[in-house]
Amino acid sequence: MQHPAGHDGELRSAVEELRQGQWWSTRTLLARSWGNPGLWASRTQVLGAVAGHNDVLHHWGAEEPAAFGLTTLRARVAVDQALLVGQRQPDSRDAVALEGGARQWCWLAASVLGGDPVPWLGLLTLAQLDLKQARLEHKVPAPDLMLPVGPWGLFDQARRTDPWGREVFHRMLRFWLARGEVGPATEFLATYLPGAPGGSALHALPLYLYVDRYRRAERKEAVQLQWTDDETVRDTVLRAFGHWQAARERGTRWPVTDESHLAHALWASRQRREAAEVFATMAPFISAQPWQNLTDRPSELLRQAMAQSYAAG
Repeated sequence: MQHPAGHDGELRSAVEELRQGQWWSTRTLLARSWGNPGLWASRTQVLGAVAGHNDVLHHWGAEEPAAFGLTTLRARVAVDQALLVGQRQPDSRDAVALEGGARQWCWLAASVLGGDPVPWLGLLTLAQLDLKQARLEHKVPAPDLMLPVGPWGLFDQARRTDPWGREVFHRMLRFWLARGEVGPATEFLATYLPGAPGGSALHALPLYLYVDRYRRAERKEAVQLQWTDDETVRDTVLRAFGHWQAARERGTRWPVTDESHLAHALWASRQRREAAEVFATMAPFISAQPWQNLTDRPSELLRQAMAQSYAAG
């Protein structure tokens, strides 16, 4: 099954209530998540994505305007909406208005909760829309001379409370990929990943880059060989698998979408036994990605990958 909360049972309960227009579990969950920056970021990301489909936050704000974490969720919703419209209708009046409103929500959230990484994550997300880097905060010199100018100030601000937070690195990677700049994206990962903690889900980031390379390629069959013929890619996939195993040994889980990318990369690299292990650990959950980016029949590809992996494992 697909569920935005994945294996997080408490988050799943809050998501189901939000979908029904209720916020009591969300209020409790936000209070319990504060103090753990990584958990706070991941849970507010999911809750914001769900809340954007109805007016539950509006009703909550009418009853409890100063509710803890409410402004953070409103910033999440505003950023998601601005990103969606900005990518579909760049430079349109609606896109400009939504982006401006999202920035205001981010700054308001930053003033309400000190030490909240979400406002900076939101501003870093909106940087994807500035393809010409017109805003000064999007062309700050990089700390490493090998990297080009970019939203490094926002990147550093988001890392202050959680230096190795998953979302901040994904947002920075998407900034480069939104501009079609695979070179800087690759250099970014090569610069930072060696310092990432062992077992961190950040070690799955290169797998997203490989999928993006395939998605953009005109000759799919040629790029598909990267998983079997490119020794660097195979080594990176197996290294990510090792970090995933290390996380499991410590009793921590990677997000389902990261595990899904890992399962695909192992299967595509013909490491079928290892892929079966990841698929089994994910059960009963699955992510639409990366399968949707690889074919117009993602369900068939997923079933094929699972069947071949389980047959080998």
